[in-house]
Amino acid sequence: MSFRVAMIQVGSTPDKEENLRTAAHYMSRAAVSGANLVVFPEVFMNHFPQGTPAEVQYASAESLDGPFCRGMADLARQHGLWAVFGMRERTARDEQRSHNTTVIVNSDGEQVSVYRKTHLYDAFGAMESATVAPGDELFVPIDTPFGRLGLFVCYELRFPEVAREQVAAGAEVLLVPSGWVRGPMKEYHWQSLVTTRAIENTAFVVACDQVSDYYCGRSMVVDPMGVAMVTGGEEEQILLCDIDLDRIRSVRKKLPSYSHRRPTLYKALRNEASVQ
Repeated sequence: MSFRVAMIQVGSTPDKEENLRTAAHYMSRAAVSGANLVVFPEVFMNHFPQGTPAEVQYASAESLDGPFCRGMADLARQHGLWAVFGMRERTARDEQRSHNTTVIVNSDGEQVSVYRKTHLYDAFGAMESATVAPGDELFVPIDTPFGRLGLFVCYELRFPEVAREQVAAGAEVLLVPSGWVRGPMKEYHWQSLVTTRAIENTAFVVACDQVSDYYCGRSMVVDPMGVAMVTGGEEEQILLCDIDLDRIRSVRKKLPSYSHRRPTLYKALRNEASVQ
């Protein structure tokens, strides 16, 4: 089974309407190019410069049936595409912080899954938890016309357990909407981690990053053998890639490392460590 994915490597702005216009432009191009699935970056709905007051960011948050989600669903239906996009979701239990949420809609414009980022970017001097409330559950992989999709967001690339849980639940393609911040060693970390998550799980990784003076771009699709099929640059662009799921089976036939795992040993070691 094969399908075409389009990664929309853009830098979103604080203006949600402008970002919807950007989505309309690129989804039209993706449809013409024969794409089945489009992946937008993390918090595509609106991005604020560093230092923007928390109350301003929180006030911009919307519900899952708000104008932005409805607009993206309409575009997906109009162009006959599945779409994955990040947003700021208002939460009832926290009046200061919103969720960093990723939404998946199908080609009929129906929401089929929602994920709230669980591991927050409190690193390299950033403090995402100051404005974002973490989710409580990992994404549950979903069946689609183009295979079983897993998903996690940006900083969660640094947690191999997250990707492994997705693949253990049957994910064949791992989607990673991101806003990977520029900085010393950061681009190297990005490329290394995306590639490693693909190799260690013998699965596809589709990592779509924001791009700007703050974010590094360099979106990637990496196959189960660690081959970079598509790599983006430092500018706004649409990146198309044809994914053949038979590649997973052919790689696992000659590199069966996933099937060689011995989970009972890992669990025993954790149990022993907890006793000590």
